[in-house]
Formats: sequence, C-alpha cells, structure tokens
Amino acid sequence: MQQRTIGDVTVSAIGLGGMPMSIEGRPDRERSIATIHASLDAGVTFIDTADAYHRDANDPGHNELLIAEALTSYGGSTDDVLVATKAGHTRPGDGSWQLNGDPDYLKSAAKESAQRLGVDQIDLLQFHRPDPEVPYAESVGALAELLDEGVIRMAGISNATVAQIDEANEVLGGRLVSVQNQFSPAFLSSRDELKHCADLGIAWLPWSPFGGIKKAGDFGSDHSGFQQVADARGVSPHQVALAWHLAQAPVVIPIPGASRPESAKDSAAAADLELTDDELQTIESSLDA
Repeated sequence: MQQRTIGDVTVSAIGLGGMPMSIEGRPDRERSIATIHASLDAGVTFIDTADAYHRDANDPGHNELLIAEALTSYGGSTDDVLVATKAGHTRPGDGSWQLNGDPDYLKSAAKESAQRLGVDQIDLLQFHRPDPEVPYAESVGALAELLDEGVIRMAGISNATVAQIDEANEVLGGRLVSVQNQFSPAFLSSRDELKHCADLGIAWLPWSPFGGIKKAGDFGSDHSGFQQVADARGVSPHQVALAWHLAQAPVVIPIPGASRPESAKDSAAAADLELTDDELQTIESSLDA
C-alpha cells in the first residue's frame, strides 16, 4: 500500500475516519469492530477519531473507546498504527455541535482521551475547530503545552484558514504536523489551504472526502467524471475519488468514514490506484462544468 508521512511517522496513504461508527445512525458494536479490523487487514495504519464522536450525552468518547477496543482485540500487530484524535468540539447529547477552545478544557480533554484510548501518549491531537470566544493562539497554546509535557506526540489543527495555519505553526514553534479540513469534489473552497500545507510539508487530512455521510451513497451519480473513470477501470467511484485526492499533493491523506467492512476495504484499495493525466483531466473538467 502506498504510504505518506505525518510529522516523522509513516502511515498508509488512506486513513479511516471513525465518526460514522459513533454518531446518529451508527451500526452495532460488533459491526463497528469488524469494520476497523477490515481496515487494518487492508493495510490501513492511520485512524482518525475525536472525543466528540458520540451520539448521546452519556457516552462521550464513544469512538475513542471503540477504536481502543478494536486495536486491543485485533489478531495482528498494531505497532505501526497511528491514532489521531481531536478536542475542542462538544456534543451535549441533543444532536448539536458546540465549541470549547478554552486552554484548560483542551488540556483536560486530551488527558481524558488518552485514558479512553488506553495510551500514555496520544499520537496526534488536533484542535477540532476555532472557538470565536477564545483567541486562537491561546487554544493552540494548549497543544504546545501538551507537547512539552509529553501528553501528545504531535499536534495538528482542523477547520483552519491559511492565516490560522501560519499562526498555529508559529505558536507551536514550527511543530504543526497536520491540518484536517473539509475537502471533496463538492467542497473545493479549501484548495488554498491544501496548497499552503503542500508548500510547508504539512499533512493535509481531508474530512468528508465524498461530500458527507448522506451523499456518499450517491457519489457516482452526483459526479459523472468520477463515475466515467470508475467504469473504465472497473472500480468504485469512491476509489477514484480517493485516488484523485492523493493526486492533489504528496501531503494528502484522505480519511473516508466507514461503517461496514466492505466499504472500509474498498476505500483502502484506493491507495494503490494511480490515475493517469487523461483521467485526472476528465475529472477536473467535470468539476468545472
């Protein structure tokens, strides 16, 4: 499987997003564990989660606990698996998403995430989303303290602008390793941030690479260029979409969500699908149409 790097760590070029296994409409625990195991079987070594990936007020960190259980019960080695989590979003249990960028909260949340993940040190912690009530530098400063304390190995940010990427990297003393923004064929407005990360050598982790959970099933019909290439290659349009993501820059590591073993395996296979210049042109022309 093609590989990429986050900081000084080599990971699979395709990751696994854990959110669909823990929010509304989530599958049962057995199928979720099987989905994570299928992804690991396929060679995936990067898993994305967050403390806010839960459905009810009484199950915070549901996805972190799920991933910890899946890694513990997996029959093979998990030594090379990097788990990234996030802090700064909260879910009170009414279906809404709220913000909390308070530094003390972020530091406390990180330590709780480490406990749920069953680790002494979190591989990668990302500030989930800017909180307009808290100066951005103060929120990111909490990550710098967590780095210095050894609570986290690496630090990243999510849902950030170009200016915030630069501010975060400055606050972290050049130690920013990842940016996780929304990016997909249906959401191209983050291209400036993607290019900036590529110029800086910072990993770009596009969330919702198919345009969102509700749109993933209709992806091919919504994006004709991807379906055209998929039909010619004999693969799913989702694989083509992930290969298109990888072709954007060497720093791109898509993190498609999955709730079934079959979809996890299909996404992982995209790491070995290299698109030709003509295929990329077909796709780009359809996006511009």
